[in-house]
Amino acid sequence: MKSVKVVVAHNRYREAIPSGENVIVDTEIAQLRAAGVGVLPFQRSSDSIGDLPAAEKALLPLSPIYGRAAQRDLSQLLEAERPDVLHLHNPYPLLSPWVVRTAHAHGVPVVQTVHNYRQVCSSGLYFRDGHNCQDCRGKLIGWPAVRHRCYRGSAAQSALMATTLAVHRPTWRSVDRFIALTDGIAAHLRDYGIPDERIVVKPNGLPDPGESAPLGEGFLYGARLSPEKGLGLLLDAWRQHPDGSLGPLRIAGDGELRPLAEAAAAERSDVHYLGVLDREGMREARDAAAVVIAVPTWNDVLPTVILEAMASGRPVLGTAVGGIPYLVGGEAGWVVEPDPSALAAALPIARAEAAVLAPAARARYLRHFHPDVLTPRLIEIYTTLTANSDHSIR
Repeated sequence: MKSVKVVVAHNRYREAIPSGENVIVDTEIAQLRAAGVGVLPFQRSSDSIGDLPAAEKALLPLSPIYGRAAQRDLSQLLEAERPDVLHLHNPYPLLSPWVVRTAHAHGVPVVQTVHNYRQVCSSGLYFRDGHNCQDCRGKLIGWPAVRHRCYRGSAAQSALMATTLAVHRPTWRSVDRFIALTDGIAAHLRDYGIPDERIVVKPNGLPDPGESAPLGEGFLYGARLSPEKGLGLLLDAWRQHPDGSLGPLRIAGDGELRPLAEAAAAERSDVHYLGVLDREGMREARDAAAVVIAVPTWNDVLPTVILEAMASGRPVLGTAVGGIPYLVGGEAGWVVEPDPSALAAALPIARAEAAVLAPAARARYLRHFHPDVLTPRLIEIYTTLTANSDHSIR
């Protein structure tokens, strides 16, 4: 069988803000190459925006709609390499969903992994002002996003993103195959008008870090320190227990709620703010903990921090939102409502049962999220698509 050649297209999130999506894209590229797939990365980074030539900077506000430089470069790559498929992750802001049209113009079918709700929601989160929100769902143009400044806190940028989503509704509906990370994302796509036969449910996976280190002590919370990630919820629950009664709580990450983490660390001897950690630093922090905490209050699709925890043999205490119940699966940890009292009640249970559930967490990773399980499924999506696509492969 002819080996598959795939262009992996992704606009990388800023490196200063930890991005599970960046990690997943890098991981999939490495896994595909290890399986013999020819991978052609086509990536742009939001970190590069400050260094763009003046002419490109002037056109930057229009990039989410069209992205002229990206389409030119992608066309050249498609002409030179003649790939079998384009696999798109995040197109914003420098690639634009127009890459789907560019690929189709060259006879190349498109797969997209859906990491968030950006087909409908300007922020991609279905979350604003501290609560879940679907005000733009079903609307031709998401005016509520403009009114509430949902994209980067700017009415102008929110108007541009709402326009982008309206313009590209036909673009998204032309994608040949969507990879939904969970059944919840599949339902989101069906609600958007995508037929079942163009949706495949396949979660993300991570490389095997090897046998787990001995269980550590206490809890680790590692996330972007923003309201939807639940730091405030966690600290409200933690304060319901006497200082030191649960062991240490280590907090890693950065963001607008950093002062909250710093204040908690100054207030209590059992709270430690670690700041921003690189991958090795996070690995060491996981090894030092007994339980990993993931308590977003938005419908987080498939938090990478949970995959990393299970791969490392660390059970997870999570909230019953988004893809978290699916990830934990009733065997790799504990899932509670996003409520301070419910979380406070679960903390001592998690501490007491961590050693019992740690092997189950590792076993669940091996059964469901290991590259040996997921990479063949991804390759099958490519090969089935290229064999049956309406777009002729040259």
